[in-house]
Amino acid sequence: MSTHLTEKENYLRVMNGEIPEYVPRSLWMACGCRPSGFARMPEPGVTEFNDLFFGIPMIVEPNSGPIPKSDKFLLDDITKWRDVIKRPKIMDEIDWEKMAKKDLDGRDPELLKIGGGSVGNGYFMMLTYMMGFTNTLIACLEEPEEVKELLNFILELNLELGKEYLYWYKPDMYVMGDDIAHERAPFVSEAVFLDLFEPMWRANVALYKEAGLPAEHHNCGAFYPFVKYIVDMGFDAWNPAQPKFNDLPAIKKEYGRKLVICGGFENNGMVSWENTTEEEIRAEVRKTMDELAPGGGFAFGGGVLGAPDNPMVIERNGWITDEYEKNKFKYY
Repeated sequence: MSTHLTEKENYLRVMNGEIPEYVPRSLWMACGCRPSGFARMPEPGVTEFNDLFFGIPMIVEPNSGPIPKSDKFLLDDITKWRDVIKRPKIMDEIDWEKMAKKDLDGRDPELLKIGGGSVGNGYFMMLTYMMGFTNTLIACLEEPEEVKELLNFILELNLELGKEYLYWYKPDMYVMGDDIAHERAPFVSEAVFLDLFEPMWRANVALYKEAGLPAEHHNCGAFYPFVKYIVDMGFDAWNPAQPKFNDLPAIKKEYGRKLVICGGFENNGMVSWENTTEEEIRAEVRKTMDELAPGGGFAFGGGVLGAPDNPMVIERNGWITDEYEKNKFKYY
């Protein structure tokens, strides 16, 4: 079938609440445009390093990104955060004009510029990076006012970076992530979320919405209890929208094109089982698209979890991509 919309144009169409020409692919990872001067990945072969902004001790696990060292957290007492957490020096040293020129010169104009300015991974996750999960949850219950003060400190840094990012990079979309849920439920209660984290997310996304950008939110796990809040904040999309933990057809029925479901394909279930057949995997792709594509408000995304050089992962991801391509024109 012939089309006239590029992948970029088609993705922005669905993000703006319109019916796309064909089912878009979820592009938030493929088209990331983060400032290179704030890169957090260490050099190849490095297994331990300190975070660029706050000096958080990090380790690199095989086939995964950097994670905090669990035996050496930066902060063990939330009431002492002012003694430990300081304004990152790099924020006053970076040459934004030079960095943006380096990052954008020669970049394919058909690639979406997706990103934002941030000192870390959201707000809940930044607390866990600084303190670990146990101390974070304890602090949220025992010292909520201190948690608010630290989160507001992080928010102000993020807004400062965001303004620079908007000016120099002129992104097409904003994406914010903050993994606040596990497989069965969010890590915090609704009351704690509304008191501590919702105001941070709302203020953060407002900067980009006021600039006229579509906004996408990333949260893994059983995030459904908080979906209504990200819609109210102004987020236009949510990824990865895992069907194993969320009733995606019900969410789609409630919000329609007001919330784009990005992903919707479970990559941590039967598609990764050793004995799953090619046709079973292809059928799962068709099932996902049949459930979520009609009426718009959907961008397909997903694959098999595993090492990227694993032959099984490569083969199965090839089947998934091929089946998506065969079916993306069926619905509009």
